[in-house]
Amino acid sequence: MAKAEHGTSLITAFREIRELIVHGKLSPGSWILEAELAERLNMSRTPVRAAIHWLQREGYVLEHRNAKKSRMIVAPLTQEDASQLYLIIGRLEGIAGRSIASLPEPERVEICTELQGLNDRLEVISKDRDGNPGEIFESDRSFHRVIIRHGAGDRLTNLHKAIEPQTERYWRLYASSIIKDLHLSVAEHTEIIRAIRAGDPNRVELGLQKNWEHGSIRLARVIEIFGERGSW
Repeated sequence: MAKAEHGTSLITAFREIRELIVHGKLSPGSWILEAELAERLNMSRTPVRAAIHWLQREGYVLEHRNAKKSRMIVAPLTQEDASQLYLIIGRLEGIAGRSIASLPEPERVEICTELQGLNDRLEVISKDRDGNPGEIFESDRSFHRVIIRHGAGDRLTNLHKAIEPQTERYWRLYASSIIKDLHLSVAEHTEIIRAIRAGDPNRVELGLQKNWEHGSIRLARVIEIFGERGSW
């Protein structure tokens, strides 16, 4: 029972600290203070310490060393990191997209209908500019999650779940400055939907990869203007 309780506390600590990082409540580059986190989460330091090391393995936390000591810090948000993350998630979704393209036509049509509904909402927002960043993020994330839900097996899904929150960190921080390019993402989504409807696995895979690669380029331009966060 004690082990089960410890394991549950560890998972809870991991998820709650990750949520603080993803939503920017623990700023990029800031020190991770174990005692303060334990008090904030109303937990003992043991699961919090273990969760911090788990987050380090996942890339949310880094060890920063100097001549006298080392400290854990929230991983900075950098162009290089964003480029790698977007490349990885694009490849993962591309694999899932190939599977969808191989489904029977009635199933593909149903998936396309779901994707089109989400993309239509994004298109309205891109034209009227009446959506908030949170709504845009949720619609865009739902679009990509449909791809994973219908095309990925358990292992691929778990890999995607590990990467997705890390890309979310960038989206949430820089979202308000990317909205002006939303119409470009809508057009890329349209191509993905058409490729799925046509049952063309190569075209679907390429479309998903390009959507993330182009997103990385758009993000890089914004980071150049506003700077990397937590890397100074």
